[in-house]
Amino acid sequence: MRLGMVATVLLWAQSLCAAQPLHFENDILPILGRHGCNSSGCHGKAEGQGGFKLSVFGSDPDADFIAIVMEMRGRRVFASVPEESLLLRKGSGRMAHGGGTKLAFRGEDYLVIRDWVASGMPRGASDAPFVTSLHIEPPSRTMGQKASQQLVVFARYSDGSQKDVTRHARFQTNAESVATVTPGGLTTTLEAPGEAAIMAGYQGEVGLFRVLVPQPGSQKINKQPQFNFIDKHVDTKLANLNVLPSEICSDTDFLRRAFLDITGTLPTPDQTRRFLTDKSLSKRQTIIEMLIIQPEYADMWAMRWADLLRVDREPLGHQNAFAYYTWIRDSIAANKPLDQFARELVTAEGPSADVGPAHFYKVVTKPGDIASTLSQVLLGVRITCAECHHHPFDRWRQSDYYGMTAFFNPATVKHPRTQATIHAHALGTAMPATTPQGDKRLVLADWMARTDNPFFARNMANRIWAWMLGKGLVEPVDDVRATNPPSNAKLLDALAHYLITNNYDARKLITLIASSRVYQTSATPNSSNEKDERNFSRGYFKRPDAEVLLDMICQTLGVPEKFQGSPTAARAVQVWDSKVRHDFLKRFGRPSRVTACECERTREPSVSQVLNLLNSTLIQDKITHEGGSISLLTRRIADDNELIGEMYLRFYSRLPSETERAAALSHLKKSAAGRRQAAEDLAWAMLNSSEFLFNH
Repeated sequence: MRLGMVATVLLWAQSLCAAQPLHFENDILPILGRHGCNSSGCHGKAEGQGGFKLSVFGSDPDADFIAIVMEMRGRRVFASVPEESLLLRKGSGRMAHGGGTKLAFRGEDYLVIRDWVASGMPRGASDAPFVTSLHIEPPSRTMGQKASQQLVVFARYSDGSQKDVTRHARFQTNAESVATVTPGGLTTTLEAPGEAAIMAGYQGEVGLFRVLVPQPGSQKINKQPQFNFIDKHVDTKLANLNVLPSEICSDTDFLRRAFLDITGTLPTPDQTRRFLTDKSLSKRQTIIEMLIIQPEYADMWAMRWADLLRVDREPLGHQNAFAYYTWIRDSIAANKPLDQFARELVTAEGPSADVGPAHFYKVVTKPGDIASTLSQVLLGVRITCAECHHHPFDRWRQSDYYGMTAFFNPATVKHPRTQATIHAHALGTAMPATTPQGDKRLVLADWMARTDNPFFARNMANRIWAWMLGKGLVEPVDDVRATNPPSNAKLLDALAHYLITNNYDARKLITLIASSRVYQTSATPNSSNEKDERNFSRGYFKRPDAEVLLDMICQTLGVPEKFQGSPTAARAVQVWDSKVRHDFLKRFGRPSRVTACECERTREPSVSQVLNLLNSTLIQDKITHEGGSISLLTRRIADDNELIGEMYLRFYSRLPSETERAAALSHLKKSAAGRRQAAEDLAWAMLNSSEFLFNH
C-alpha cells in the first residue's frame, strides 16, 4: 500500500515537472555547464570557439541567450525542425564539432534541449526561482580504503524548493591521492590515509563533501609528547586517521632545520659543537629565541615579503625600490605587528620618497589589480576570476570584486553587466547604502584588523606556518575558499586566535611553531605515516629557496658570491633587487616578482638543476678556491679523522657515522691525486647529496 502511494506521488510530481515550461537559465545553461561547453577551454574562452562565444561558466545568461537564439540569424536553433539545430547536431556529433560529442543522441540532456527549442526557445520568467545554495548528501563520511560513495547534490531555490541536480553538477577533489570523483559524482577512496574535500558546483553555487580515510587496523597509541596546543590539534587529527607521528628529530636535524627556516643560514661548526654538547633541556628553546632576533632573520623574512609585495626595480627605479624594500625589512626587524604592517600598506599616502609602502601603488597601479593583489597577499583570497564572472569554485561574484575595487577607485564604480552602482565593501560583508566618507581605504584597514574578520589573521597564520613547515594548512596558501578547506581547521583557528591575542606578533607565532613537537618531528616516516602528505605526522623534505641554497653553498665553501650593485660578501638573501642577473638564482626558481602569487617562486627539482650542481663552474671554483674552506681546512688540519669531522659539521651540521668516516678515510688515503683534491672530491659529493640540498 505504502509503495503504491509513493509511486503515485512520484508519477504526479514527474507529470507536474513535465508541465512546467522550460527555463533557459534553470534548465538549459546547467546542461551546457555540465558538458563543459561554457568552460574557459571551450566556448567560454575570451574569444569564444569556432565563432560561438558563451559567457564563462554561464556568468551572463542574457548574453548566452542572445548568442544561442539570435546570433547568426537564428541558425543555431530551429524551432520548426529542432533536431536540425546546429546546437544539437554539433553537440551530438552528427556534424563536425571541434569539441567532439558532448550530448548522447536523444539522451536525456539532448531531449531537454530539443524540447526547449521545439517550444520556441523561451527565456523563462524573470521572477522564476533561482539557486541560493547547494548541499551534498551525505555531507561527510568516514570510509575505508578503496571504498565508493555516490554523492547526491541538491540545489535549494529562492522559493524554498529543492531539486536533485547531481547530473548537471561539476565535481572536483582537492586530494587526488586520498579520493577521486567521477563526473557523475561517484567518490572512490584510495590507499593513502587522509582527508579529502569533494566540491560540487552548480549555477554559481558550491557544496562540499568531506571524506575521512583512516589507516586500517586496530587503533594505534601515540606515545609522543605534546609541547603546546599545536601538538594537541595535530594529534587529534592523526588519531582520527589512525596514524602515528614520527619520533622527535635529532638535535642535529633540529639545529639545521631551525637555522634554515628562521634565518636562511646554516649553523657554524662551533655553534653545532656547542649545541650538541649542551645537556640542558631548554637548549632547543634557547636556539629558537636566539635566532628570532638575529639580523639574518629580518633578511630572510624580508625577502619573502618582498616577493609578495613585488619589490621591483623596473617599475620603481633603483632608489624607490630600495626604499620600498627598506620599509619591509625595517618593519620585520622592529617586529612591527602584522596588522599595523597591513594598515600602513593599505593606507599609504604622501611622497613615496618618504613613505616606503606608498611604492606599492607604483608597482600595482590599477584599482582592480590593487584589490586583487591585496586580497591575495593579505587575505589569502583569489578574486581575479570574479572580475569577469562568478568564481567557479567559490562564492565571490562580480559585485564582490568591484566592491573591493571601489576602495581604491576615486570614481563611481559600476557593475559591468547591470550598470548598478557598487559601493566599497570588504569581502563577505554587506554593501552599504552609500560610499564611505573620507579615505575609503581606512575602512578596509579597520576591517582587516577586526577580530571577526575571517581572513586576515588566518591568512597570516597560514603563511607563517607554510614558511616554517614547507606547506600550508590551506594549500595553496593564497587560495582560501570553502572548497579548499584547511587540512586542520581547528589548528588554523587556534593559530589565528593566538596571533590576535598576541597583538599580531609574528615572532611569537614563529617561536610557538618552532617550539612545537610537530615542527620538531623527524622526516623519517614510520609504517603508518609514509603516505601522509597533508597532516604533518612527520617532517617534510623542503628544497630551500634559490637564494638560501646559494648562500648555503657559499657559507659551506667559505667563498662569498659577487652580485652586481651589492656590497662585497652580501648574501643572496640580502639582494633586494630581483632583476639582478644570476644564472644560479634564475635556474633554481627565484621569482621575477611580476605577480603576488606564491607559485611564482618554484621549488621543484629539475634536470637542469641537477646538471648545474654536477657541472657548474661556479661551484667548482668555490670548491677549489685558494681562500675557500677546503683549501684552508686541508692546510690547517693534518689529521684526516679531524678533517672529515670538520667537513661533516660544515656540510651536514653533524658528525659522521662510523661507516661514513671509514669510507671518507679510505678515499683520502687511496686518492692518487693528493689529499687536497681528494678532500675537494669529497666536498663535491657531499654538496650534491640530498642531505645537503634539502632542509629536513
